[in-house]
Amino acid sequence: PSSVTFFCDQPKSEETWTEFRISTVTGDQQYIKASAKYFAIGLQGGGGPMMIGRLDRPGRAVPGVSPIFSGHSGSVLDMDWNPHNDEMFATASEDTKIKIWQVPDDWEPTDENGESKAGDEFSESVADLVGHRKKVTLLRYHPTAANTLMSTSADHTVKIWDCESMAPVTSCDDIPNLVHDIVWDRRGESCAFSCKDKNLRIMDPRTGTVNTTIETVHEGAKSVKLTYVSDNMMFSFGASKQSSREIRVWDLKNTSKPLHTEKVDTAAGAMIPLYDPDTSVLYLCGKGDGVVRIYEYEDKAPYIFKLNDGFRSNIPGKGYCMVPKRGLNIMGCETARILKVTNGQGIHPLTFTVPRKSDAFQDDIYPESIAPIAAHSHAEWFGGSAKECETMSLDPADGGATAGIMAKSAKTTFKSVASVSKELEEAKKRIDELEALLKSNSISY
Repeated sequence: PSSVTFFCDQPKSEETWTEFRISTVTGDQQYIKASAKYFAIGLQGGGGPMMIGRLDRPGRAVPGVSPIFSGHSGSVLDMDWNPHNDEMFATASEDTKIKIWQVPDDWEPTDENGESKAGDEFSESVADLVGHRKKVTLLRYHPTAANTLMSTSADHTVKIWDCESMAPVTSCDDIPNLVHDIVWDRRGESCAFSCKDKNLRIMDPRTGTVNTTIETVHEGAKSVKLTYVSDNMMFSFGASKQSSREIRVWDLKNTSKPLHTEKVDTAAGAMIPLYDPDTSVLYLCGKGDGVVRIYEYEDKAPYIFKLNDGFRSNIPGKGYCMVPKRGLNIMGCETARILKVTNGQGIHPLTFTVPRKSDAFQDDIYPESIAPIAAHSHAEWFGGSAKECETMSLDPADGGATAGIMAKSAKTTFKSVASVSKELEEAKKRIDELEALLKSNSISY
């Protein structure tokens, strides 16, 4: 295991986001998700309101003053940012719909001084994905294919969507109970989900067929979370028969028994694993916990090694998410930033750093990282194309290569049928006006 030491201090109050009222919905979701520019979190109130906060603008977001996103007819249960576009995200709601949103360029819920900035409610989604029969509970964007989304619902299905055509391309319907977690592997060639029946299933996303089932992945009744740590290795997070929290290591080529079981503790909350594939480091959070534990994955027994104490606080967390690596303070040796949702003290950014004496770029802790560019289109991927994630250097002095990548990523937006129809309607209206003007001036055309 690595000898690297990670440090994290309790954030100062001026670094947090406060004042807003967090949604009271409960479930298996993380409650917050972030891109390299923004974060999204559900709020209390009708119409599924959400706060979209800027990562560079901590401060107060006062209800009724700061602008919010709102467009569902039920509470928002989960959301996910498009990995190829930092301004686009999807939301899952109790109203059975999934909506795709684009954050406007001038979005400012807080000003430069951290004070609430007045603004209008934003309610126009780019696309609506309709197909689930009950509330949609979890969402995960495809890591390499453009505008491809996986969802699960209380209707006991897992669906793969083409967001541009707003239609599901495959659906796994043979699931006996509620799904606790859905995850893609690193290339998006396979996906896995855990279920209330305690079984873990590996699915071919192009057909919706379950290829592998691991029965009773954990004996306890707690929600089971999953993360791929390599193409054929997976960690599962659940509870033992005695209700102790534990991590299990699985070789997906031989699933007869776990390679290793790592005991965590006896706390009651569901675990939220946040994995950094660049450094093979796992940040293990838990609902109701004040502790973030740090582990490292190595491809040799026992596969999971606990690093230093991580982060300890007496403020329990309700939800957690990770900011993408390209959104971190690289020259400040920030290796991870976790946004922690608290019950009454807002959102806390937990900054993990590896102290270095040198001011130079630290290439040993910053290998090439995932870039915000799709490796292939949805149609190419669905047709069988298999590609690794596009990568980029995190060195600010890389001769503009990073800037070029970021400019290229901005092209991954799409226009939905609804928005194109609206533009067409407006164009027809304008043509009618101009034709009337020509007629009134007796000009033939």
